[in-house]
Amino acid sequence: MKGIQSPARCIMVQGTGSHTGKSVIVTALCRIFARDGWRVAPYKSQNMSLNSYVTPQGGEMGRAQVLQAQAAGIDPHTDMNPILLKPASDERAQVILNGRPVGHMEAGEYHHLKLTFLPQALEALERLRATCDIVVIEGAGSPAEINLADQDIANMRIAEAADAPVILVGDIDRGGVFASLVGTLELLNERERELVAGFIINKFRGSADLLQGGLDFLEERTDRPVLGVLPYIRDLGLEEEDTVNLEELRYAAGREAAHGVDIAVVHLPHISNATDLDPLARLEGVRLRYVSEPSLLGTPDAVILPGSKSTASDLSYLRGNGMAAQIIRLAHLGVPVIGICGGYQMLGERIEDPQGVESLDGGVEGMGLLPVSTTLAGAKSTHRVKARVTKEVPFLGIGLSSPPLTGYEIHMGFTRADAAQPLLIVERDGREVSVADGAVHADLPVFGCYLHGLFENSAMREGFVNRLRLARGLPPVSASREWDVWREDRLDRLARITRASLHMPAVYSLLGITGDRR
Repeated sequence: MKGIQSPARCIMVQGTGSHTGKSVIVTALCRIFARDGWRVAPYKSQNMSLNSYVTPQGGEMGRAQVLQAQAAGIDPHTDMNPILLKPASDERAQVILNGRPVGHMEAGEYHHLKLTFLPQALEALERLRATCDIVVIEGAGSPAEINLADQDIANMRIAEAADAPVILVGDIDRGGVFASLVGTLELLNERERELVAGFIINKFRGSADLLQGGLDFLEERTDRPVLGVLPYIRDLGLEEEDTVNLEELRYAAGREAAHGVDIAVVHLPHISNATDLDPLARLEGVRLRYVSEPSLLGTPDAVILPGSKSTASDLSYLRGNGMAAQIIRLAHLGVPVIGICGGYQMLGERIEDPQGVESLDGGVEGMGLLPVSTTLAGAKSTHRVKARVTKEVPFLGIGLSSPPLTGYEIHMGFTRADAAQPLLIVERDGREVSVADGAVHADLPVFGCYLHGLFENSAMREGFVNRLRLARGLPPVSASREWDVWREDRLDRLARITRASLHMPAVYSLLGITGDRR
């Protein structure tokens, strides 16, 4: 592969607001540049998301930058997302710096401290630039949030430091895209406006002829080119950066499987790592739906309690709105209940919080469906792991002959089990260990463990779903296709659509290079 002289050239994708498609476009550009023979890496200085991941070095970073790294064909590294904010409430978030937690902060406190984190964010960017040809930088929110501009460490201040031309993205599906693009430009100061090199219209559906007049106006009004119009891509099938429109997205993914098995995921107020369930949503014959009210739960074939950034608070919420009682009732009716990470902790006897990590009450009672108790104390565990199944779990379709499971841990505290545990972690971050994990109820179909990414394992995915299908009298389905192979196909599809929709010579011109270098 041919390369260019370090430091790498940079290009930045910013948006007129959140959820305009910045992450997806950065992902597509990473795949396009990589396919064209360039060494490329993604970067987002500050990300706010409850969907996170563990790098091979054991650091925690945002899930979107992990997907972008996968699109670029490289291992994820925390330099790609040096600052991660994980909301614990509307006003408070855990701050992850270079892959490690540095504490919880109120919104106002973090706002006033942001600039002190900027040097470390820029150092991470420079390390990336020293190892590749192109860095595709993603902004956060909108650069026109004038109330936050003085402490900006995610948009124009990063573009200026990296000498990166900015592509501004607008979401036409929301309406008012031309006002959003022109208005954003108008609210920037002169120096910031000079950094904006062009526009992308995203999520377009309709007649291109009806759009042309608006494109002409935009280019004439701003003296900047429209670099492309991306279509609304249905069934994109890639992991989401956050939980915006989660119910709509997951229901749409599984609606054709209404006559298959029905898996209800409890939509917690502080749900985290919802991407754990994406492999299930994409499996034939599965309807995966997210439920926040007990009246909508019904009698599904299985219930999954996912991770949570605020476990004690979310458990109290479930108890208050009646969802916890419904989950317990379903378990006693023989409906399988699966808890992952925070969900695993909730299913236990009690969650102790002596240090006030999440609750000032000292702890809360669990649902009592698993013989475990959790104490929220000590350092945060972030590991890539491999585990063996050490106990038959018939309702999951796994047992002693099952292949090893791979996944990752992201959790606070430690859990004590009062019975034999079904999993044994044999490897953490490439090192041999022997750590028991998980729990199973002695009589009820209830299971929990700390392994995120559990259903990315085809044996686990297939065994679980086929046990549910068997109970319904349905034929088995195959999950033999590996999840990472499925993801690669989707990334290639995204790249093909994006390449066909953008004026790629103009994009390469912004970088000062001339395209394919294979």
